[in-house]
Amino acid sequence: MKFLSIILSIVSMLVGCMSCTPSPENVLQADEPLLIYPDYKDVSIPVNIAPMNFLLRNEGVEALYVIVRAEKDSLEYKTRGNKVKFPMAKWKKLLESARGETLTVEVIARQRKGWKRFSNFNWQVMPDSIDPYITYRLIEPGYEVWNALQLVERNITNFEERVIADNKLCEERCMNCHIHGNNSGDLSLFHLRGKNGGTILNRNGELRLLDLKNNRMVSAAVYGDIHPGGRYGVFSSNIIIPSFHSYGNRRLEVFDTVSDLAIADFDKNEMLISPLTSDSTVLETFPTFSADGKYVYYCAAPNLPVPDSIREVRYSICRIGFDSRKGEWGSKVDTLWNAEEKQASVCLLKASPDGKYLLYTVADYGTFPIWHRETDLQMMDLETGRIDTLKMVNSNRSETYHSWSSNSRWFVFASKRGDGQYGRVYVAYIDKNGEVFKPFVIPQSDPENDDLNLKSYNIPDISATPVPFDAKKIQRFYRQHMPEQFK
Repeated sequence: MKFLSIILSIVSMLVGCMSCTPSPENVLQADEPLLIYPDYKDVSIPVNIAPMNFLLRNEGVEALYVIVRAEKDSLEYKTRGNKVKFPMAKWKKLLESARGETLTVEVIARQRKGWKRFSNFNWQVMPDSIDPYITYRLIEPGYEVWNALQLVERNITNFEERVIADNKLCEERCMNCHIHGNNSGDLSLFHLRGKNGGTILNRNGELRLLDLKNNRMVSAAVYGDIHPGGRYGVFSSNIIIPSFHSYGNRRLEVFDTVSDLAIADFDKNEMLISPLTSDSTVLETFPTFSADGKYVYYCAAPNLPVPDSIREVRYSICRIGFDSRKGEWGSKVDTLWNAEEKQASVCLLKASPDGKYLLYTVADYGTFPIWHRETDLQMMDLETGRIDTLKMVNSNRSETYHSWSSNSRWFVFASKRGDGQYGRVYVAYIDKNGEVFKPFVIPQSDPENDDLNLKSYNIPDISATPVPFDAKKIQRFYRQHMPEQFK
């Protein structure tokens, strides 16, 4: 009975706090702009996205009254303080009723001199859903700490988040390059480096630890992609060197001295090598399969002496065929984007699932764009060759790792546009005509989380379903298995 009495007292206090939240009166029009974080003004959002919670950065905000209006429904929210955190159930109901409509957001704030009404802004609710799960690596934004990191899977239709791999549970091994095949949680992989490490492949819930290397490769698999059929993976094999410098705003450079490509046959435990993509005079890296699996797109540059010539190392976009029935590379390499003509360098290629577009990152030189402030995303129409510079998406900070939703209507990417140090995950919409709209950072249950979280969200990769493992399962698996060898 005592416990019940305590619960009732708490409920009564909460109800009392809600009821005493002041309501607007004598409202005046604000003569200052509305300053909100995140910048959710006039963005297009998925019909299944989590509540777009935000906070006001205007000075002296003591209370808020917010109305989100649809044609036939609305959502009212009032609170003390400067944070807007919409109730999940009411938010979901509103979005479903407003599918394909434009929501109008009205913000009224009480400041020291009374209530002020700010200019409205809009949310366009797109009828296209986004794949719910984004996996990212939480890591320090610098270069001196890599042994404290996690792979985290976040459901962006709500605020559920879980750790799926933790290097504290795996002898502090570096974990990287996590990817999904077919946007599926039942087809994925990531590398676990160090002694007895390898690539952890997940196919249909079965985990395997693979040593993706043979005696013709310069290293084990690094950057890669999974074939749509699930039997193959394409990877680069790189000797990677870090270099510190003070050139411009770039504090760290990472470059290859050697890099080739190989395709892994997961069924035969065999690495397939082509002389066309293992040329010692050429650096080949960042391979990805086309949507139909018939081609491999990759980045290629002349092998120049580095670090002295690092600012002259520029990568082009190349393409070579692949026959998955025979397990054979093609016999011809095509250049789709010439780095010398563009006087720029590409990396991080990703083909849209519908086969229409190739999304990639462009920098002045090299293939390590994280600390390159000039780094932007671009998109190539694979039918026409037309290039969209994505002015609506890019900022004056680096835009890098990206991933497509399975319906090809949304893509996510990492950006340092907030403060130049911490990477955050952004979402952008692309319509059926190829027009790309203003991006927004993924919502948080507390809109102040991005201010307080001192980790970067690194390499966001999107999936329609969750992976069938967690950090504890990965720990047990790593301890109990030795890596399978490949020939």
